[in-house]
Amino acid sequence: MLAGEAVVAIWNGVVEEGWPFNYLWHLTEHMPERVGIPGFNRGRRFRAMDSATHPALFTLYECDTLGVVQGGDYTNRLNQPTPWTREAGKLARDTSRGLARVVASHGPGVGGVMMTLRFDAPAAVQAAVAELVRLAATGPRLTGAHLCIADTAASGVVTEEKRGRADIGAPPSWFILAEATDAEALAGVLPDAALTAAGAMGPYQRGTYRLEYLRTKTAWAP
Repeated sequence: MLAGEAVVAIWNGVVEEGWPFNYLWHLTEHMPERVGIPGFNRGRRFRAMDSATHPALFTLYECDTLGVVQGGDYTNRLNQPTPWTREAGKLARDTSRGLARVVASHGPGVGGVMMTLRFDAPAAVQAAVAELVRLAATGPRLTGAHLCIADTAASGVVTEEKRGRADIGAPPSWFILAEATDAEALAGVLPDAALTAAGAMGPYQRGTYRLEYLRTKTAWAP
């Protein structure tokens, strides 16, 4: 299960020459800073496993509540980006970021591989999609399956960290995260036809990512 009732989910690419700096910044400054915010419980960084997965990075922060990701502690960090964070923003591409409620979360723990599935759906089908997610979590070698619905207004707030960045696109609407011990376990999980039958709407954006780094609660000072 996810570690909280809300998440910050970020998909983004990096220009080829920016990868060394991205790793240095993300692992030694940015993720420790974010997980140091009160109410942020865990951060995970994933990298694409295949050429069909785009963009190349997926980052997930698991938080106590949606109020935490809309609150002053997080907003203050977004409005006071470090010099490294400003530089990392210049090197990012194809960024999509959502502040989302965790509607359903099932499974015994963290997996080494994550499938992300972005789509849209009307509110009326939430229960039907949530049931598909519950069933997905029971699959062999699946360690978790989670349904999240983004808060569009909160996701779209322009902070100092975002200002002037041309790489930032529309936030996700609905997304499912399915995690497992290996990529093969995710093959065939939550097919498009089943989602459509439940009332979801494509296009369905899928990606398969491997876990690179996990950060739990951090004491952080700028």
